[in-house]
Amino acid sequence: MNLSTNESDPFARNEEVAKLEITVLSLTFVVAVAGNFTVLAAMCKTKKKPSRMHLFIKHLSLADLVVAFFQVLPQLCWEITFRFYGPDFLCRIVKHLQVLGMFASTYMMVMMTVDRYIAICHPLKTLQQPTRRSYVMIGSTWLGSLVLSTPQYFIFSLSEIRNGSDVYDCWGHFIKPWGIRAYITWITVGIFLVPVIVLIICYSFICHSIWRNIRCKTRNRPTACKSGLIGNSSVSSVTTISRAKLKTVKMTFVIVLVYIVCWAPFFIVQMWSVWDKNFLWDDSENMAVTLSALLASLNSCCNPWIYMIFSGHLLQDFTHCFPCRQKYTTMTRRRIQTAAYGRPLYSPRSAIGAPYVV
Repeated sequence: MNLSTNESDPFARNEEVAKLEITVLSLTFVVAVAGNFTVLAAMCKTKKKPSRMHLFIKHLSLADLVVAFFQVLPQLCWEITFRFYGPDFLCRIVKHLQVLGMFASTYMMVMMTVDRYIAICHPLKTLQQPTRRSYVMIGSTWLGSLVLSTPQYFIFSLSEIRNGSDVYDCWGHFIKPWGIRAYITWITVGIFLVPVIVLIICYSFICHSIWRNIRCKTRNRPTACKSGLIGNSSVSSVTTISRAKLKTVKMTFVIVLVYIVCWAPFFIVQMWSVWDKNFLWDDSENMAVTLSALLASLNSCCNPWIYMIFSGHLLQDFTHCFPCRQKYTTMTRRRIQTAAYGRPLYSPRSAIGAPYVV
């Protein structure tokens, strides 16, 4: 592979890889912003009664927008300029917001899964101030993300990339030799390993509860189910687990699966780079780091479309945001009504309050 690098400049970059990064990051930013704004607009226009699930989806979309505007966009600008051009305080703020978005998006997904676990495995608790509990879970997620990302202010600063080079960038400073290992391990455990463990545990209980309910139903043993075969805190029969609940469980499962697929390579490569003494920043390993980072950035693009697939009414509700669509829908309904009944449903008499019988 022909790599265009400037051998005379020790601080030069691979321009071919940079072009790939700029292209992918640009597309990622546009798709993520468009998708998440579409979801939020659709939720504002929906006529359905807001549920706890809609509340979590709304805040997960907001967290993904934080990732798009404060992680993907700064990284895109960084790739275009190659070096960070800005004051020291801006460098620290950007690094803080980048990690804030990662924590918020990840743990909002975890809280959404925990909410599904409570709804399926402990349905009686959903009757005890469920909305208040949801707000507490969401608020604690944002507050916890803010606190956990605060160390970025003390780790990163605008400084010379090498003493005497007169080349400045927004770089991290770590205690040698263990500082960088501790930092990468902490980020990996906090943003990936702990959430994945919690998600696996929640889905294990959810699947077990659904399986036992289905077994009770298929064996025609409703009495055994009601008498405590599954437990007082669990659902009593398979009919209790509504199709809507099962659909939200499937949706959160897909979201979790996409999250793992997108982020696992990134954290694996990061851990490999700091714990493998034979790791060298040559062209092939640089490419592995770059591709894994680009794959991770795609996660915020996928979530809105997952919502659209599993909540078909969202896309339809979004179209109501446009006046031309509303006018077209009204005209279509009147044409259908005219064709069905031979006359319009509404007449001048009905307009002034007189009854009109079709």
